Amino acid sequence: MAHNPASLKPLGVGIVGLSADGGWASRGHVPALQAVDGFELRGLAASTAESAVRSAEKYGVPLAFTDPGELAAHDDIDLVVVAVRVPRHRELITPALQAGSMVFSEWPLAVDASEAQELAELAAQQHIRTFVGLQARSAPGIRFVRDLIAEGYVGEVLSTTLVGSGGGWGPVVGAGGAYTTDRANGASLMTIPFGHTLDALTMCLSDFASLSAVTATRRPQVQVVETGEVLKMTAEDQVAVSGVLENGAVVSLHYRGGSSAGTNLLWEINGTEGDLVISGDSGHVQFGQFRIEGARRGGALSVLPVPERYLTLQGVNGPAEAVAHAYTQVRSDIEHGTSVVPDFAHALKHHQLLDRIARAALTGARQ
Repeated sequence: MAHNPASLKPLGVGIVGLSADGGWASRGHVPALQAVDGFELRGLAASTAESAVRSAEKYGVPLAFTDPGELAAHDDIDLVVVAVRVPRHRELITPALQAGSMVFSEWPLAVDASEAQELAELAAQQHIRTFVGLQARSAPGIRFVRDLIAEGYVGEVLSTTLVGSGGGWGPVVGAGGAYTTDRANGASLMTIPFGHTLDALTMCLSDFASLSAVTATRRPQVQVVETGEVLKMTAEDQVAVSGVLENGAVVSLHYRGGSSAGTNLLWEINGTEGDLVISGDSGHVQFGQFRIEGARRGGALSVLPVPERYLTLQGVNGPAEAVAHAYTQVRSDIEHGTSVVPDFAHALKHHQLLDRIARAALTGARQ
């Protein structure tokens, strides 16, 4: 018999990267955990003892550490959430896995596929449950789109076309995001907004059978907002992919750095029986802020509201909503032994798909 998560013993969560000064952990994970039954935020790890104490006081967290391994090894911690900059993921996830704790890592899992493989193999060796924050696939709207397609709303999918803007990777960058201008740091237009959206697309449709790609850095210099300093940008600010999915559908995708005065998200799915259109003001599909419209058999487009059955949480809105739905699935996965939320093995596969795209762009050869 299924259990009500509210009646279960709460799982103790420790966050690596929860700062008193804000950041994604405080904006995304804290409100999500507060909205979902079955979790208690009990600990955190920060880079210095002073910042750990300050953050613990701000968020009312009883346990504060500077060592993620100590956090993970504590008896009151069941799940370690790693929400720091991508270049530090490997060094902070590794001790948590070695301590035997379940780990939820932000996406991207690592700076590249080889680091992701190392982490996936370590998790497999330790027989540890892992989760990755590819939360677009947990967003109610994306799950609704996937089910519409599976139930035949558009008939056989003929093609899909998507254009999006990254918001970042435009003419300016905030000081806190300066590291994203360096492709080697693994936090780029390719891996973050495009990577999240690509994962949602493959979930709704299918994996790629073959692809070709063009990437470019059209703004080789960007300015830091706060200081006016000019930085070299090596991360791509244009990603264009065309290909064929395993279901035969033809694909065309284009992500641009910065924001457009026109279209910042438009995703069409065209089939033999109808069309779906997903649109919004942000190319970060993982934030869940988009509208869904549909038309069947030549009819006019109309808004398709997400049915109530997908909207299982109250009191959480904005970018944290999809994260909260991911945590609901994490709790269910742990309780029932299922694997709805992507794990490190899935993250490695997705890193490898992004590598295929980069390779196609570099060599000009179809992959």
